[in-house]
Amino acid sequence: MGQTHHDLFVIGGGINGCGICRDAAGRGYRVALAEMGDFASGTSSGATKLIHGGLRYLEHYEFRLVRESLMEREVLWAMAPHIIWPLRFVLPYHKGGIRPAWLIRLGLFFYDHLGGRRLLPPTAVLDLRRDPAGGPLKPVFAKAFEYSDGWVDDARLVVLNARDAADRGALIMPRTKVVAARRKNGLWEIDSCDMLTGETRRHQARMLINAAGPWVDQVLRAALGETEARHVRLVQGSHIVVKKKFEGPRAYFFQNPDNRIIFAIPYEDDFTLIGTTDRDYSGDPKDVRISAEETGYLCAAASEYFNEPVTPDDIVWSYSAVRPLYDDGASKAQEATRDYVLQLEGKGGEAPLLNVFGGKLTTYRRLSEHALEKIGETIGKKGGPWTASSHLPGGDFPVKGYAAEVSKLKTDYPFLAEAHARRLVRRYGTRAASLLGEAKSIVDLGHCFGSDLYEAEVRYLVRNEWAVTAQDILWRRTKNGLYLEMDEVQKLEEYMAAIPAQVAG
Repeated sequence: MGQTHHDLFVIGGGINGCGICRDAAGRGYRVALAEMGDFASGTSSGATKLIHGGLRYLEHYEFRLVRESLMEREVLWAMAPHIIWPLRFVLPYHKGGIRPAWLIRLGLFFYDHLGGRRLLPPTAVLDLRRDPAGGPLKPVFAKAFEYSDGWVDDARLVVLNARDAADRGALIMPRTKVVAARRKNGLWEIDSCDMLTGETRRHQARMLINAAGPWVDQVLRAALGETEARHVRLVQGSHIVVKKKFEGPRAYFFQNPDNRIIFAIPYEDDFTLIGTTDRDYSGDPKDVRISAEETGYLCAAASEYFNEPVTPDDIVWSYSAVRPLYDDGASKAQEATRDYVLQLEGKGGEAPLLNVFGGKLTTYRRLSEHALEKIGETIGKKGGPWTASSHLPGGDFPVKGYAAEVSKLKTDYPFLAEAHARRLVRRYGTRAASLLGEAKSIVDLGHCFGSDLYEAEVRYLVRNEWAVTAQDILWRRTKNGLYLEMDEVQKLEEYMAAIPAQVAG
């Protein structure tokens, strides 16, 4: 068994693992990352896809988390303006509602002033009898509050962190399971297995990072032998995607009688995303599925607000994921802290272990910086914080420059339809030109698998972003799965199976 040596070995290819890996590689650490499946195949692609301060977290007095989240919104927007952009949220209000107007106003005052907002517009009050935002809603809602947050393509956020980490020298190993990890002579000795080829590999590392998300306790128990590991509270969150329920770019924030909230968000131009649910989960995270009860809950909750009811027949796609919240003893799933906890283990010369609990998309970069502080204190500092002024791959254009990038791509590749060009810039930013290469016509992009997904894009994703299956392409690297028919999916699966296995360079 060959053996490789690293400063850090990261277990977990979700947003926290990939974020820590990228930050560490950029500081000069020798880093390896192993993910047993595809990147973002668990929690990190099952979110509501928001870069947000967490307005509802103020009710639980999570002021530190909210402030950090609010500050991160514009930082992340500048890092990746192709996959992150501002979104205005409409919060309908009526007398006798769940929360009084003064409480909402107070929360939005904090929202406007707690986090150093510079580019995002402030809170406003809407007359829904006159504003177009009132059109899809029932007449009982005459007033609304409007505030700013952000949208993110969550799965692409993860894979672009992995891509940038690899570009900076990290060893990135998707579909690689850690089968054993043990302390030996002041180091970690880690055995990994390639889930596609069965090849085993041994690694040595000065420090181990357990960022396995919902599986963090399983890693502690199975790989490390800590039978009493019980740090994570698993909370299931499910979403439905329905035929478009309203026009316009704004999203809705709905308050439910059970004190929970859901969002209704414009999604992929032609759909509306509705979610999320919050309930404790006790099964294996890989088996999580939306339940009939959750589907009914989301349909009923949205129908309380929309003129046109939401029914199960409207659903074109649904997804569910398990959030690995730090177990703080909260009585209700929706009250459990969304903050992150970094727990360092290792005494008396033992090889150190850093366990990562909790966290959310919005704060992943700051979580990574805090992890690097602990890493530096433990095995020696290399470099300083750098990611706040960086760009993720393809994001090297101005925060308000999306339209200009689309125009440039259309000029360079005039055969592209407007919608196709917009989608490519949204997925790949300035790297869309690398995908299209020397193409002079649409024919040069190769076979079309359906919608605007061409062979050139599939090959780019295999070559550069570790895509192996049709699911990787259709639901994580893109969302073209919303548009392809079953026979088209089958042809893509056959094509992917025929492509020789490649390692993203």
